[in-house]
Amino acid sequence: MKALVYGGPGEKSWSEIPDPTIAAPRDAIIRVDAVTICGTDLHILGGDVPEVQSGRVLGHEAVGTVVAVGDGVGNLKEGDRVLASCISACGVCRYCREGAYGQCLGGGGWILGHLVDGVQAEYARIPFADLSTYKLPASVSDEAAVLLADILPTSYEVGVLNGQVRPGQTVVVVGAGPIGLAAIQGARLYSPTHIIAVDKAQSRLDAAKQFGADLTVLVDDDPLEVVRSVTGGLGADVVIEAVGTPATFELCTTLVRPGGRVANIGVHGKPATLHLEQLWIRNVTITTGLVDTRTTPTLLDMLVAGQLDTAHMVTHRFALDQILEAYDVFSRPAETGALKVVLTRS
Repeated sequence: MKALVYGGPGEKSWSEIPDPTIAAPRDAIIRVDAVTICGTDLHILGGDVPEVQSGRVLGHEAVGTVVAVGDGVGNLKEGDRVLASCISACGVCRYCREGAYGQCLGGGGWILGHLVDGVQAEYARIPFADLSTYKLPASVSDEAAVLLADILPTSYEVGVLNGQVRPGQTVVVVGAGPIGLAAIQGARLYSPTHIIAVDKAQSRLDAAKQFGADLTVLVDDDPLEVVRSVTGGLGADVVIEAVGTPATFELCTTLVRPGGRVANIGVHGKPATLHLEQLWIRNVTITTGLVDTRTTPTLLDMLVAGQLDTAHMVTHRFALDQILEAYDVFSRPAETGALKVVLTRS
C-alpha cells in the first residue's frame, strides 16, 4: 500500500510500504476512506516531537471501513464504517478508568502517527479498536466525521472545558486556525458575552467571524487594548492558546484578568517564559492538556442533531494520493487560505 512516511525533520514521502496486519487481539484494520492533516503533523515535521521516529507513518484522524478484526474485538465487524479516534484507550488502566484516555498506561494514549504507524495511508491498524473507534450513522458524511477525530474534541475539552467558559464571560482565542475556530464554535455553546479572535492573518480572522467571534484583532494591532475596551479594563475571563509558540503563550498571560484562566491547547516545541513575577499575585489559573476524547460521543450526537456546523471548516479537498500537495497547501495558510484539508480515497 501507499502511505505518508516521515523521514526525519522536514522529510516526508508518499511511499510503498507493507500492508498492516492484525498484531494484537484487540486490533482492527481499516481501509482509510477519509483523512486529514493536523497542525501537530506540522510540528512533527518541524522536529518538535522527537519521539516520532524516522519511518513512521503519520496521521491520527481518519474515517474508514473495517476490513479485519482481531479475536478480542467484539463490537466491530467487516464492513462497519467507523471514526478512528486520535486517542487509543486500553480501558483498564488507572487513567482509562478515570476517563483520562490521553494518559493511558496500557499502551494507548496518543499513539497513532506518533508511537505506532498512523492513518495517512491506504490502510491502517487501529489498536484497542473496541474503545478507539466509533460507528458512524449514514447521515454523517466522511468529511464531517473526520473532524471529530481530533480538532473538535481537542478544542472542546482542552480549550472550552478546561477554560471553564461560562455565560456572560469574555473569551479570547489566540490563533484562528482549525483548532482555534473549533474552540470559538465550542465556546459559543456557553453564551459568552464576547468572543475575541486574535491572529496574524486577516483571512483567518474573517473565518473566525463565520464561526462566532464577534470581535477580531490582528496580533500587531494591540489585542490588549481591544480586550480591555470591552471588559472595563480587567482583561478576559478565559484565554485559549491555540498556536503553540512562546510568543502566543506569553500574549495569553497578558490578556487574562485577575482570577481568570488560560487554557493552553497549542503543541509547544520550545520553552515559553512563565512570568510568575507578574502572575503570582493575580490568581491566574493555567491549564494544559492532551485530549482524552471522552466527549466524542456527545459531539457526534450534536453533529447528527445539527448543533455543530463543520461545513465552513474544510477549505481544500484532495485525493489521497495527492497528499504531498495537500501538505504544501495546509502548511502555507496565509497564502492559500487553508483551514482544514480533507483527502478521500479516489
